[in-house]
Amino acid sequence: MSDILTGDRRMRDIVQLAKTVAPSKATILIQGESGTGKELVAHLIHTQSTRASRPFVAINCAAIPDNLLESELFGYERGSFTGAMNAKTGKFEMANGGTLLLDEISEMDIRLQAKLLRVLQEAEVDRIGGRRPIPVDVRIIATTNRNLGDCVKEGTFREDLFCS
Repeated sequence: MSDILTGDRRMRDIVQLAKTVAPSKATILIQGESGTGKELVAHLIHTQSTRASRPFVAINCAAIPDNLLESELFGYERGSFTGAMNAKTGKFEMANGGTLLLDEISEMDIRLQAKLLRVLQEAEVDRIGGRRPIPVDVRIIATTNRNLGDCVKEGTFREDLFCS
């Protein structure tokens, strides 16, 4: 999908803004109520960016339990925990060169947010049980149906991640 068709003026403005920011390397936050097309806008940004030929990987942070979300995002090495019979590539590595959509980022555990902040700052991931960081070149687009400023005040979202 490379375009969104709409008759709504506000949505047309959002589409135009998405196309304007798409070529940048900026991390993007899309806030809006459930069912308003946040993921469609994220996909539009990806398809209009210089990363369009690279992977677009989406993960719903609200749908995966906290203890599994870390391994889904960062991957793990064989033997790093009971049941880890093989190494697993995480979503960051899968999206390397492309875009990673963190859908409903406000639902991510605050401890995991610290690891996410490190990835944004260092451009590398540490697999669970890994011995060395793995470089990644990933653009992050995050969505939420909550006001992240309020989440920061409540202590459920890191201010340094919100402002990064």
